[in-house]
Amino acid sequence: MDPYGAGWRLRIVPTLGHLEVRDILAGTVDRAAYGWIADGCGMSTVKNTLAALVRVMEQAVRDGIIDINPARITGWNGEFKRAEDELDDPRSLALRDWQALEELAQALVERSADQYAGWGSAVKFTACTAARIGETSGVRTKDIDTRTWEWDVCRQTTPGPGGLMDKATKGKRRRTVPIIPQIRPLVIQRLEAVGYRPMARLFTGPRGGRITTAVLRDATHWDEVVVALGYEHLRRHDLRHTGLTWMADAGVKVHVLRLIAGHGSLATTQRYLHPDRRAIGEAGMALAAHLAEGREAAGPKVVPKERPQRHLRVVR
Repeated sequence: MDPYGAGWRLRIVPTLGHLEVRDILAGTVDRAAYGWIADGCGMSTVKNTLAALVRVMEQAVRDGIIDINPARITGWNGEFKRAEDELDDPRSLALRDWQALEELAQALVERSADQYAGWGSAVKFTACTAARIGETSGVRTKDIDTRTWEWDVCRQTTPGPGGLMDKATKGKRRRTVPIIPQIRPLVIQRLEAVGYRPMARLFTGPRGGRITTAVLRDATHWDEVVVALGYEHLRRHDLRHTGLTWMADAGVKVHVLRLIAGHGSLATTQRYLHPDRRAIGEAGMALAAHLAEGREAAGPKVVPKERPQRHLRVVR
């Protein structure tokens, strides 16, 4: 019952709980399942969540409220394959630059209730540290060293059978992440807001609650905001892709980038090292300059019909 109960409380009710049973269609369930996958839920999590929904809707069929069970959907497994394909080129999921990040953060704040600035701070902090939303939610005051401006990443907030819980980071890999000057003022502002209490959470919701990717999505109307900005497929986890892509473009060495990201495999980190468009253009210019330095033109050569005669002489 624990997996089903968690799926009911943490996904079904927040996503579909406001709808009448008759208003839940197969397309509604499809979109809900894809949303859970986009939020980073694993295949077994989505499967257990749909299983709970199927049983509830099956009872509605037996009671004559609806004729067909709309929760019996197919094809959602393929969405995981698409997500894996995207991760083969995570650079394509990143925001282009700092200005784009600021525009996104500001738009999310303006769309939220009471225009809570904490949402924007959490988004910028997550992107600039290449963290996960759960790790941003789990950071405490004592984890931030303002002398060296480093963050000791040691916990994350994730949904569990009994609700939200704090646990070790993914893979239980403790790591150290630099805090760049662009976000230090907002970190200081958050530290002052919580009175520098060692165990105080640095980033919370407007009422002091813990932040999850679903909470951030709903509170800021994320889906509507990113579509309006032209980032139709941007997910909360893509903030992490943004930070790692920027670090790779800044010249951070791959072994250092791996430690910052907390990747178990070097191959995962190397996906962020593909050259960007500017680097490709510079490569073309470098080749053109190389060929223009008085060297023979590249390409096939015409072989002369008559070979030059060679003169031999005897040396005694």
